[in-house]
Amino acid sequence: LNKGKAGEIYNIGGGIELTNIDLTKKILGLMDQDESSISYVEDRKGHDIRYSVDISKISRELGYVPQKNWEIGLKETIDWYVANEAWWRPLKTK
Repeated sequence: LNKGKAGEIYNIGGGIELTNIDLTKKILGLMDQDESSISYVEDRKGHDIRYSVDISKISRELGYVPQKNWEIGLKETIDWYVANEAWWRPLKTK
């Protein structure tokens, strides 16, 4: 915020790349669920082959490094959603 150049774009991420299925399996594992709940569907037209956030620019120019291990952050995010279902459940039905 203080060191960035006006008009520049900086990607912020965890510095790792995962496939959708690897992330799905990780989430299921953290929730003590097996892979039987995965429903495979046909890719939509124009489906992206990979998703990746390149943090090299923000790391190089601003010294950014993720402050939290991505697996810990994912676990904390899951725990928050489990603990706060009363907040998000009504949003899902809209």
